[in-house]
Amino acid sequence: MTTTTSHVPEYVPESEGPDGGVAAARPARLIHTESTTEIPVHLLFREEPAAPPAEVKRPAVVAHRPPPEKEDRDTRDIGVRARASAPGVDPDIVERPARVLPGIAGVLAGVCGAAGCAVTAWWAGVLPPFAAEAFGRSAGAGGPGPAQWAAFAGAGALGLFGFGGLARGRTGRAWVLELFGRYRGTVRGTGLLWVNPLLLRRRVDVRLRHWRGEPLPAADRGGVALRVSVLVVWRVRDTARATLGVEDHEGYLRACVEAALLRVPVAAPGAGRGAVQATQDVLTRLVAADAGPVGVEVCAVRPLRVEYAPEVAAAMHRRRLAALDARHRASVVGAVVDSVEDTVTRLTMRGLVDLDDYERQVLVKDLTVAFCAGRGETGS
Repeated sequence: MTTTTSHVPEYVPESEGPDGGVAAARPARLIHTESTTEIPVHLLFREEPAAPPAEVKRPAVVAHRPPPEKEDRDTRDIGVRARASAPGVDPDIVERPARVLPGIAGVLAGVCGAAGCAVTAWWAGVLPPFAAEAFGRSAGAGGPGPAQWAAFAGAGALGLFGFGGLARGRTGRAWVLELFGRYRGTVRGTGLLWVNPLLLRRRVDVRLRHWRGEPLPAADRGGVALRVSVLVVWRVRDTARATLGVEDHEGYLRACVEAALLRVPVAAPGAGRGAVQATQDVLTRLVAADAGPVGVEVCAVRPLRVEYAPEVAAAMHRRRLAALDARHRASVVGAVVDSVEDTVTRLTMRGLVDLDDYERQVLVKDLTVAFCAGRGETGS
């Protein structure tokens, strides 16, 4: 049982003193500090063993509040990690290399099929008259038989498969292969290749790409409506998921960017480089986390142009002008006060004038009016 107080004293045994006598027994403290102490139940309820133990709550501990800087940093980190879970993708849809052959194999198969068709035609005697005269063989009257038709079919199928499967692979392009709706692999090779002609091919661009979207709605830390144009740098990393896991991976990426802009406070127009860089980092992490499950790798999401929304642009412009005017007035007043103080101090220190409190106040008032009038005339 755990408690923080105890009313049952516990005595230590008597011991001999330094003069040979017996020292008086003194109670031993059960709680030496303010921390929670574990006390056996039989010590608390020595006289009432049958009574049920009373439940004592632990004292509430108030933790020290972290500094504001650390709290803000932790809040930003939590905001980055706390993201909406992306929809699950079929785990079987993962890019894997497809089985292809070099292009020379398809060429050889096609040539062999064409040659087989020609030999079968000569065997069946169905060559054209000029070809029959060239080979010294007369055309047959009965036509090809079953054996010749079978040879024609085999040689023709070989030629079609050989020439029909030839494909040219390019750098930065890939093919996603399907057979009757089932994913069979991805081809990223370059040059002349032979791919099974029965497979459905989908071409996918795997190069590094970027797009600049139209102004999208956003808000700053104060909730003021903004319009932000962003530059997204991305590429397809998993061709299978980008093609089969989502209907349109480019449209999905645009939707992720719009959602991130609504979740992240964007640096207001005129903010410093640090605020802009922080906004870029948070946007990149959120969009990369949302687009990653569909095979899209996001390298950067950079805000290019940030402006106030049309409905608040005029009000924010007046507010900024008022802030600049107040700052200018504060600087003018500070300069005038410094000038008056310096003038009065010099006159007093050099002994040019001997002023009492009333005369000092009058001099300060006159100098302030003069300096303010002079700055107003010069426009400074």
